[in-house]
Amino acid sequence: MKAIIYSNGNQECERAAALMEAVHMDDTIVYNLNKDFTETQFRDEFGEEASYPMIALGMQHRGTLKETLHFMNTKGMLV
Repeated sequence: MKAIIYSNGNQECERAAALMEAVHMDDTIVYNLNKDFTETQFRDEFGEEASYPMIALGMQHRGTLKETLHFMNTKGMLV
């Protein structure tokens, strides 16, 4: 399964990338602020209240690291 992380380089973003590696999401793409997208593009895509990181698994947007962890736990992906 592919994982996509929209990152601004903060500690939560680093944790998200480490999580994907730990659960063997070999196809993880990290998009970096001011390299791959702008803050305006981020806000347009995810909303004014969105925080980093934003994560998608497969083709489904899962949200923040906390929301993604909850989803992965309920799906048995964190064993």
